Amino acid sequence: MSIARTVVAIAGGLVVLASWVPSRAAGQGSSVARRVASAPDGRVRLSYAAVPGVCGNGNNISRGNSGRTNWNHTESVDVEWDADCNTGPVRIVADVAGGRVTKLRTYVGGRWRPASGSVTDLGVVSTRDAADFLLGLVAGSTDRVAKEAIFPATIADSVIVWPALLRVARDESRPSETRKQAVFWVGQAAGDAITANLTSLVDENDIDREIRESAVFALSQQRNGVAVPALIQIARTNRDPKIRKSAMFWLGQSKDPRALALFEEILTRR
Repeated sequence: MSIARTVVAIAGGLVVLASWVPSRAAGQGSSVARRVASAPDGRVRLSYAAVPGVCGNGNNISRGNSGRTNWNHTESVDVEWDADCNTGPVRIVADVAGGRVTKLRTYVGGRWRPASGSVTDLGVVSTRDAADFLLGLVAGSTDRVAKEAIFPATIADSVIVWPALLRVARDESRPSETRKQAVFWVGQAAGDAITANLTSLVDENDIDREIRESAVFALSQQRNGVAVPALIQIARTNRDPKIRKSAMFWLGQSKDPRALALFEEILTRR
């Protein structure tokens, strides 16, 4: 799913309360990871508490009044719903082969359909264990699975995941698409503190321009103009003209008076 498509779906910060502590060997210390790895080939189900304000129905997951995201499965063989928007739990279905996760599907709300074929149900797990498992997949799986694991980690209740995602965003050994997804969700995770981290990421000129542009985009999605001063700083001072131009573009989309003042200043002195 593209970053642009994601932002139509869920805008605004995710409120998270407790710390996530990375486990050993990319999540292999997680009890959930061990149980998934020991499951027979087929599907593994698990569920956990969702952060407040997230609800789902079918292939749609939304947060508050921010719209919906389509996860490209219009009919679910896993979950069924009888309400327009069910507020939790988060439901994860992992396709497993040879002890490894090959695909993830994420739902919110509803109830499990009767199992068909090989299905292992782990039941309800703690949000910390769920985040540990998912962030382990982000750190140690293929690009496809890593991208699929990022979003459900961000909607686990009372768990901070942005430090782990920021490490992924900075990791030049990771595929570009995974890093861009990590940057986007880091940008959704909080306000002032994460804005500082994203600004730092933009300023690191040894990081690929595409990743730095993703960080500018993530800043632009902060609600209530939180990141406008950071975008103005980037537009004024960043050494990369394309990064400055990107910051100017998103400032133009903000309609913020501070952005208009910057534009007037620039145009007046020409």
